[in-house]
Amino acid sequence: MLIMSAPILYLGDTSRDTAAAYLLSLLTHWGWECEYLPSDQRLTGAVLDREHSLIVLSDYPAAKVAGDLMQRVVAQVAEGTGLLMIGGWESYHGLGGDWDGTAVAEVLPVIMQSVDDRQNCDHPVLVRCVVGHPIVDGLPWEKRPPLIGGFNRVTVKPEGTMLLEAVHFDANAESGQFEFTQQASEDPLLVVGQHGRGRTAAFMTDVAPHWVGPLVDWGPDRVSARLDDVVAVEVGNLYASFLQQLVSWVGSRK
Repeated sequence: MLIMSAPILYLGDTSRDTAAAYLLSLLTHWGWECEYLPSDQRLTGAVLDREHSLIVLSDYPAAKVAGDLMQRVVAQVAEGTGLLMIGGWESYHGLGGDWDGTAVAEVLPVIMQSVDDRQNCDHPVLVRCVVGHPIVDGLPWEKRPPLIGGFNRVTVKPEGTMLLEAVHFDANAESGQFEFTQQASEDPLLVVGQHGRGRTAAFMTDVAPHWVGPLVDWGPDRVSARLDDVVAVEVGNLYASFLQQLVSWVGSRK
């Protein structure tokens, strides 16, 4: 397993004992050191004074990061710190995310919308892998495609590489039989890129309920991960492997 050169800085997903418990528990399970900041706390210069291998922004509003600190984040990415944005109502534009037009948005490999980009899906949405990459290799995307419950709608930048896309289906039930028809359009779900020496990634769905949908249980086996004596999660083994590969790649310095 990759050993991170410095701790991961994880911002958002409400609190450590709610949505953030999923990723935080897994990071602890894998032995990776993590500095966590809840969604209601502002990022400070003192936090950025400490070295980090990777900065994760997930349901963390842009309003919690002052303009000068945005520039510091971008500068650290250029120097080799990874940057990962995970989807949610307070990610991308979302509903209160408002990251579009910021310095951080400029270095991510997707173009954000300037209006509400949330897509809450009441129909089947399956994940399709479109190209091989260390983040997605070795996982059964074709034989066991996972489903999600929602995502932020974005456009891929010319320099970005799309690894996963969301494929939409219409479902119809007649005479007790279900029929599924694939819709004509797909949406980017995971896009990777580069800014200076730092790797960047935009994952447009969430890693915690509700948008994560059945993805959180992806896999035939279970992984139990404990953050402390109170906080623990149980997830699918393929979900865990995917997140491990995602965090490992983005947090690795070239």
